Amino acid sequence: MGAITPFRDPPAWVAEAVLYQIFPDRFRRSERVNAQRHLALKPWGTDPREEGFQGGDLYGVVDALDELQAMGITCLYLTPIFSSAANHRYHSYDYFEVDPLLGGNAALTELIDAVHQRGMKLVLDGVFNHCGRGFWAFHHVVENGADSPYRDWFHVHRWPLQPYPAEGEDCGYDCWWALPDLPKFNHGNPGVREHLLAVGRHWLERGIDGWRLDVPAEVPADFWVEFRQMVRSTNPDAWIVGEVWGDATAWLQGDHFDGVMNYRLGWSSICWAAGETLRRDYRNPDYPLDPLDGQALLTIWTTTASSYRDVVNRAQMNLLDSHDVPRALHSLSNDLAALKLALLLLFLHPGAPCIYYGTEAALAGGPELGPSGGPGPSCREAYPWDVPWTADLRPFIQSLAELRRAHEPLRRDGLQWSVQGSDGLEGVADGVRVLINRSRSEHLPLSMALHNSVLWTLGSADSRSLGPQSAIVLGSKEGSPGAEGRK
Repeated sequence: MGAITPFRDPPAWVAEAVLYQIFPDRFRRSERVNAQRHLALKPWGTDPREEGFQGGDLYGVVDALDELQAMGITCLYLTPIFSSAANHRYHSYDYFEVDPLLGGNAALTELIDAVHQRGMKLVLDGVFNHCGRGFWAFHHVVENGADSPYRDWFHVHRWPLQPYPAEGEDCGYDCWWALPDLPKFNHGNPGVREHLLAVGRHWLERGIDGWRLDVPAEVPADFWVEFRQMVRSTNPDAWIVGEVWGDATAWLQGDHFDGVMNYRLGWSSICWAAGETLRRDYRNPDYPLDPLDGQALLTIWTTTASSYRDVVNRAQMNLLDSHDVPRALHSLSNDLAALKLALLLLFLHPGAPCIYYGTEAALAGGPELGPSGGPGPSCREAYPWDVPWTADLRPFIQSLAELRRAHEPLRRDGLQWSVQGSDGLEGVADGVRVLINRSRSEHLPLSMALHNSVLWTLGSADSRSLGPQSAIVLGSKEGSPGAEGRK
């Protein structure tokens, strides 16, 4: 593509954003998708562990935009939406077509227009490491074997291919996590590269504002250099965020991604907020759920933030949970007060806080099968539009968004943190002081200067102490906007 300037710095809008992640099949069914007529969709609210489709669609996302914006959301991140035979759509068979069950390309166009009319952004999920068995080029290879001109688009090591192998049988090609329904692309093939880059460019030209890239560390790094050049030449203000769960230093030097999914901030915040009540049935070394004391928490935060340039920290996707891990409320043993503390921590860091759909409705995930260590469907339950909620956290999340918007240090440089006793944290920045008490029984001593103003509270506080599972944000300037957290 030539020597195109990579525009090393991430887009500035990300630092101001509040994200909302949507798993489209389970978010909202609009009843406006003609392709769904006469189909055997699962009833809305079916056990999420069941395979099949419950019929959420992109028109349903459009219908929810007013409510999401009122909650403080400024950017949507959708898990894959392209044609696929799986409800999660990580098994794409046509990257240029939005799945008909989601409303097709027309529905995406309407969503892009509706999002931009509200001054919001839209980020799509790019699955460019692998495709589905039904992907047109792979289907061609299956049908024609070694005679297919597309045979080198994949890593074939045995003929004939066995896309539906018997137990213990070799499928004959490389695939993601040895799953034969996910053939891995051969990125050394120029045709593969051109096709995938054309996909990325096409949807940017159609108006999306960025790409979240699935398992990018399993793709040759030089492909992402070329991908970044393509993105910057198409839309210099588009966001490129990679799914890298741990240390991402090598990917954030300005040649690959703008930021990554900052799972470290998420699991560490959950582990501190929960303390000894943390549920630990999910075991994943990249998302370790083990209780943390305050000093261990701050060590993780400092190590993570100091690994990257400040401009990169402001371009991270900060999240507690997602479609790939248990819901935060599940890990927090259904403790709503602990969830509020974890959400507060999420909003107090540079980078874009990301809310997983249904968090505001206190979704805790469907039935769990016991210990697990990989992606599971229990966190992908249908949004409870027509049933009573355990709690309504929309006002609380809105208050966090308002607090963050009103105080630039929270978005730009973050707070300087210290441990207060065995269960307290204190964060300070120019004009802002935060105190948080995670204890379920003990008060945390609190000293307030005469010139302090209360900007935001959660739980109970007075001039001498902070109550159990409570927090307070103090300011030093008169007239600061007060955003009171909902107890």
